[in-house]
Amino acid sequence: MAEITLKGNAIQTIGELPTVGSQAPDFTLVKADLSEVSLSDLKGKKVILNIFPSVDTGTCAMSTRTFNAKASGLENTVVVCVSKDLPFAFGRFCGAEGLDAVITGSAFRSTAFEDAYGLKITTGPLAGLCSRSVVVLDEEGKVVYTEQVKETVDEPNYEAAIAAL
Repeated sequence: MAEITLKGNAIQTIGELPTVGSQAPDFTLVKADLSEVSLSDLKGKKVILNIFPSVDTGTCAMSTRTFNAKASGLENTVVVCVSKDLPFAFGRFCGAEGLDAVITGSAFRSTAFEDAYGLKITTGPLAGLCSRSVVVLDEEGKVVYTEQVKETVDEPNYEAAIAAL
C-alpha cells in the first residue's frame, strides 16, 4: 500500500506500482469511441501510461495536454491516458482541446486495471479512482519507469518519463 496526499491530507492506494524490470500486467480499457485497447494491442511500441483521477480536473487535463504535445514527436511511442472517466468525457475533452496524439483508456468497466497496477485510491474523497501515476513500458511490455505522484494535485515528471524511453 502506498501513501500519497491530496492537498496535504494522507490518502492510500491498494498497493504499489509494478517494479522496473517487471513485465507489465495486461489490461483492457475502453477508448473514446467505445472500442477496446489492451496492452497486447500495443506490443512492439513504447508505451507511456498517463494515469490520473479525472480528466475534468486541472492537473489531469494538463497532463493529457502535455503528453499529447510531447507524444506527437516521439517515434514508435504511444501515450495511453487512463482514468475511471467515462469514454464520453474523454471524447468530449480531447475533441474540444483538439488532442489527437494520445489514446484515451477508460477503466470504468472493471477494477482490473487499477488493481493490477496497485494504484486504486482506497481512502479519502477520491476513493475508488486511480492515483496520479506514470508507467513507461518498452516495446516488449517491460516496465522501464514508474512514478506515483506523491501529491495528487501536482503534475508528473514529464521529462523523466520521456527520458526513460
